[in-house]
Amino acid sequence: MVKFNNIAALTALVASASAQTYQRLGGCPKLGCVLPPDQSEFLPGQLFDLRVEVHAPVNGSEAAHDGKPDEQFKVTIAKGSDAPRDFSTAFGIKDPELEKWNFTWYEDLYAEDAKKPSLVNVASKAYRKLALYEPGTYTVTLEYYSGEKTTATWTVRELVQDKKAKNVVLFIGDGMTTNMITAARLLGHQAINGKYQTKLKLDEFPIIGHQMTHSLDSYITDSANSASALYTGHKSTVNAMGVYVDSSKSPFDDPKVETIVEIFRRVRRGAWGAVSTAMMSDATPAALTGHSRDRYQYGALIDQALNGMTNYSWTSQNGPDVFFGGGADQFVPNSASYQGKDYYAEFAKKNYSISTNKTSLLALGNKEKALGIFCQSHMPVWLDRNVYKDNLKAFKNHPNGSKDPALDLPGLTDMTVKAVEILANRGGDKGFFLMSEAASIDKQMHTLDYDRALGDLLELDQAVRATTDKLKELGILEDTLVLITADHGHGFDVWGSADTKYLSEQQDNRGKRRAVGVYHESGQSQYTKPVDGVNYGTGASFPVNWEPRYAIAAGFGAMPDHREDYKVHKSAPRTPASKIGSEYYAESKDSVNGFLVNGTLPTSEGQGVHSLTDVAVYARGPCQDTFSGTYNNIDIFYKIANCLGLGKSDAGNGEDCPAKN
Repeated sequence: MVKFNNIAALTALVASASAQTYQRLGGCPKLGCVLPPDQSEFLPGQLFDLRVEVHAPVNGSEAAHDGKPDEQFKVTIAKGSDAPRDFSTAFGIKDPELEKWNFTWYEDLYAEDAKKPSLVNVASKAYRKLALYEPGTYTVTLEYYSGEKTTATWTVRELVQDKKAKNVVLFIGDGMTTNMITAARLLGHQAINGKYQTKLKLDEFPIIGHQMTHSLDSYITDSANSASALYTGHKSTVNAMGVYVDSSKSPFDDPKVETIVEIFRRVRRGAWGAVSTAMMSDATPAALTGHSRDRYQYGALIDQALNGMTNYSWTSQNGPDVFFGGGADQFVPNSASYQGKDYYAEFAKKNYSISTNKTSLLALGNKEKALGIFCQSHMPVWLDRNVYKDNLKAFKNHPNGSKDPALDLPGLTDMTVKAVEILANRGGDKGFFLMSEAASIDKQMHTLDYDRALGDLLELDQAVRATTDKLKELGILEDTLVLITADHGHGFDVWGSADTKYLSEQQDNRGKRRAVGVYHESGQSQYTKPVDGVNYGTGASFPVNWEPRYAIAAGFGAMPDHREDYKVHKSAPRTPASKIGSEYYAESKDSVNGFLVNGTLPTSEGQGVHSLTDVAVYARGPCQDTFSGTYNNIDIFYKIANCLGLGKSDAGNGEDCPAKN
């Protein structure tokens, strides 16, 4: 007998507009849509929703059925070669109510230029809070329009309940590629005659693999749905997390999939935490608990992290045990916080200890749940916090919401080590899951500020070193799976060195380019050679000189128009392009002695964009060998879940009870 399970309850929708362009609906090539779509995979017992839609285009190349969607559609499910069964009957639930709406989209650039959208009428049903427990292949069939069919083949992966790891620490270097890791090593570690005298902590990890980062419906991804793939084992659409994107107007009613921390809390009752140098409502930390097709619903995503889903029946992860990063804009009561609430107060109501600077963070005890918010938006980067410290005074980013600067700032290492101390204590024998993100590798790469990006990558490596040391000190290193990976990459590389003095003194663009030395003329790294009078006090594994005459010649494949002189931007983070009218042009105040580099992107883009590249996965600890090779980003989720033994063979007793603190 096939085991199905549903715990379903439908409450009010939250309405908000959301537009789609160039695809009628990702994962839905026909007029009938099954979400999760074909090729979806599930952990045994993982909770999910099903949304089916029948589309009736009114105009455009797909116009059909007089714009009237078939409201009498049927949905069936079959396991393997078994006979199909009515979907609601198979899950033992009441058939959901029919929903109807419409949406518009542009078929292509010509339609957009002509301002001629296509209108689509929709009939739909949503089946909430489902689970499949038996491994194998399932076929979901949607029948509509008197004979048309859309089928989706789903796979429930093999059941693994043997727990091999007690804890998991997942480091994410947002946007980090192998090329960036190589460049960071060059900046922070001395080489003699081509041989490094020291290496990155990442270099010591015994296993390295690679993951492919494609989205559900595009081969270039963003941080939201790529993080969601790592956390759920399901691909989605750009800007979405924890859901498959449907065509409804609400960004909160799309079909959900359960995340790793929701499953970990439900099955193991362990502790979990998130650390990021971004604001905590940003894509990578928010996707741990977020369920929305719109990553920019910042306030609501913070509420979901604390309170879980409130508009539909769903599992409860009962709030993080540790939540450290930036993003006070969503915590002080204002238009950017959810419903204008004070989320410092909301967390305090649930017995969180709250810190707003490095001093109070380090003073936290290890028994209580902890919230740490240290600035208003994303946290200032390592280079400004440790080398060009005067830049901090120009920021108006105090976590109390005022225009004062935040000066007493922790770094990624401070936050991660404190998080491990708290989680190890609170998780105890049940274990813990921690995600720690070096967010501004990505954010600074977007603005072509390579020095700041690589500084944050070196800080990530420092955090990995300090964390493994702390795990060893606590006696739990061998019980902990430690992973370092990225969510996506950028087209960054280094191709030589640049004589910045010679470059700045030349009078024309072609003469300035002669300053770039390639092959033999690239020479040796100058970043690790001491200079009289220069001492940043940043310790080993960081450059001793951020302003060498011979700097790395680095750049992007996907970039806006900009000027380049290869020098570190000392006075402030870089702005490579500025908007004039509706288009971006090279910023005249940036790299004024550099040469003009013509962009490769649409003129509507003012920053670099993500690239296709696979990204590395470093692993040590229990199950480390399973992370070798090349695999899909969703496989990270299944490898972690199997190592923790999170699969379920049946619903069990009390499965839907919230985890207790």
